[in-house]
Amino acid sequence: MDDLDQFRGDTRQWLEANCPPSQRLPSTPEEQYWGGRRGEFASADSRLWFERMRDRGWTAPEWPTAYGGGGLTPQQGQVLKEEMKRIRARSPLYSLGLWMLGPALLEYGTEEQKQKHLRAIVNGEVRWCQGYSEPGAGSDLASLQTRADDKGDHFLVSGSKIWTTAADKSDWIFCLVRTDTTVKKQEGISFLLIDMASPGVSTTPIALISGESEFCQTFFDNVEVPGENLVGGLNKGWSVAKALLVHERKLMAEMGSESPRQEVPPVHAARDYLEFVDGRIANSQLRSDLVSFEMRMHAIALTHMRGFEERANGQQSTVGLCMKYLGTEAVKDKSELLLAIMGSRGLGWEAPGFTPEELDTTRLWAGSKAMTIAGGTTEVQLNVIARNILQLPQPPKAATES
Repeated sequence: MDDLDQFRGDTRQWLEANCPPSQRLPSTPEEQYWGGRRGEFASADSRLWFERMRDRGWTAPEWPTAYGGGGLTPQQGQVLKEEMKRIRARSPLYSLGLWMLGPALLEYGTEEQKQKHLRAIVNGEVRWCQGYSEPGAGSDLASLQTRADDKGDHFLVSGSKIWTTAADKSDWIFCLVRTDTTVKKQEGISFLLIDMASPGVSTTPIALISGESEFCQTFFDNVEVPGENLVGGLNKGWSVAKALLVHERKLMAEMGSESPRQEVPPVHAARDYLEFVDGRIANSQLRSDLVSFEMRMHAIALTHMRGFEERANGQQSTVGLCMKYLGTEAVKDKSELLLAIMGSRGLGWEAPGFTPEELDTTRLWAGSKAMTIAGGTTEVQLNVIARNILQLPQPPKAATES
């Protein structure tokens, strides 16, 4: 037995012994634990599962042990994911700090910043939100205008950010700000860490078509930010931002793999809602669409695994640049397919007589549209793939995307 097989056996045994049965069921948004100063556990089992994983370093299994992580290799981290998926174990901690900020700090942060922030993320002590987009700077993110004036030992920040997920519930925000207006727009941006409790910070929730309100607009009115909260150097924030966007897009590509709602897989929906003749779906178009979708998802899974193996072997992989586009478009098309299969049963909202799964299908369909916009639109992603992977000729005056 090689070392990885031994690790798999030990991991499987530990998970079986330590993951409570209630934490092996699909979770609702209300049951997810996001940590932070105001974080609350949905149950005693939720707390127990988080504490056991935290104490093992497995809320951030591949981060260095010096910062509270598990110190696992990429191969071991993949095994852990597979074994958690095998028993349908819930994530013990949901966190933009884990998924996005932490990897950026590991690459660009000072040792002091790593010591201050990373362990707090791993331990669920601080909840982070992201301050990138602005009312006038979405896909063209480099046009952002939130300004940070360098006052020597601190910055004075003024402006606003939009689509800041859970800003009204978060403790800190990682934020792109303009620190130089005299240079090319990408070269005048800095990356700041801002305490949401600072005087001058305020948030306003934004209602969504899905019936939820997870986004906010965040305002900064002459907010003082200590100079030590600058990451990556003055006017060097664009490099940090691009590195963080890689992790954001990877996260969005994987969002469909663990749905917080009671989603019905298309194959299962077909069995429950479609007419069969001689063991086959009677509607030939839906039969073809379902087979095509299942083949597509299998191809995406194989592509994802290829990218993982390339990175694990120290090879440069371009797969990650494709996965945000592939993943979010697949989730959108899955929602469209579910509606086609379920017919009028997939059009409920709050009407009586519908199952929770049917009501959630409508909301998932509405939310899936946003996933092709957030983190870089589908059109932007296709331009990135054309330029950086296929290396196609670019128009002389083509706009620069993130």
